[in-house]
Amino acid sequence: MSKNLSNRINNLPVSATLAMAAKARELKENGVDIIGLSLGEPDFNTPDFIKEAAVEAINDNYNSYTPVDGYGDLKKSICNKFKRDNQLDYKTDQIVVSTGAKQSIANAVQVLVNPGEDVLLVAPYWVSYSAIVTLAEGNPIEIRSDISTDFKITPKQLENAITEKTKLIIINSPNNPSGSVYSEEEYLALAKVLESYPGIYILSDEIYEHINYGVPHFSFAKIPSMYDRTITVNGLAKAFAMTGWRIGYIGAPSWIAKACTKMQGQITSGTNCIAQRAAIAALDASVEKIQYMVDEFRSRRTLIIDMLSQIDGFSLNKPKGAFYVFPDISYFFGKTLKGKKINNASDFAIYLLENAHVATVTGDAFGAPNNIRISYAASKENIIKAIERIKRAVSLN
Repeated sequence: MSKNLSNRINNLPVSATLAMAAKARELKENGVDIIGLSLGEPDFNTPDFIKEAAVEAINDNYNSYTPVDGYGDLKKSICNKFKRDNQLDYKTDQIVVSTGAKQSIANAVQVLVNPGEDVLLVAPYWVSYSAIVTLAEGNPIEIRSDISTDFKITPKQLENAITEKTKLIIINSPNNPSGSVYSEEEYLALAKVLESYPGIYILSDEIYEHINYGVPHFSFAKIPSMYDRTITVNGLAKAFAMTGWRIGYIGAPSWIAKACTKMQGQITSGTNCIAQRAAIAALDASVEKIQYMVDEFRSRRTLIIDMLSQIDGFSLNKPKGAFYVFPDISYFFGKTLKGKKINNASDFAIYLLENAHVATVTGDAFGAPNNIRISYAASKENIIKAIERIKRAVSLN
């Protein structure tokens, strides 16, 4: 019956991360012991002080429709957070609260990009960026990097990618899937290029800002010449273990924020009332309250890198943020493992699922065809078990 569906949906790819998670769940339901390292979902519980704020909101009878762009006091908390953590001055009319950072990104792309305009994606990039651009009838244009450059692009690459059709560039640091973090100096060098192209806007996805391991987070909008052209996207899912609460937000020029509110008003309207009240508690809290999670992720990073580095064919860098490793596994391309020919990263990810019973994600979905993404947002016990399974499965002996 797909012929009766719109070209829009038929041409839209399925999210690779969600597809792998669905395959893993299906196998689990059939009795297979699958270890899921495919999703970017912290395995911690939401902190108690946030849950208590949600319970209080329920008891205070928050149950009505919310303002499309978010409660006023939540928007004030977001402004305070931007000032405290990012040294960014936003007013409440520059803030829009959405149902997750994914909607924040989709809103921004929809209100800025016209059919046929180019959107530069700094690869590797989160899987949904390309699909979101395609839905807006824009052209997703990859600027590729690889492990040799720590998955970062150069100013020259950016300059070479810009054309008269370029409208937007999407950047993400700390990066999903690579864990790479751009320094202030690296961002300043990219901004120097963009200063010559005042018609290009920047969407800076900073959802992993608090999960970093030594490189200070730097917001792109902090660069004075970029402030009026940058949409800063953030949310609560990763750092506060609130993936299911679905709270994202932007700080942007007021005219862009107003347009995003208009767009959202015709799609979902305002975000969940209880989640918004809990978000105030999260944003008002000191980041020290979530440091225990970051410390645990750092420890898991050491563990998974140490174990993967002992497997022939896995080429690794040391991620500076987020909770993923993104090894180059092109060594296995053209080889046969236990009777299965490995032609690409997708073959390799499926092989690991079927033979090691470990769910990962192909790098093809991230604009990095030589890699796979492995999440370490899982217990150390499961990480150890998973990497041991992978090691056995890829042995050529």
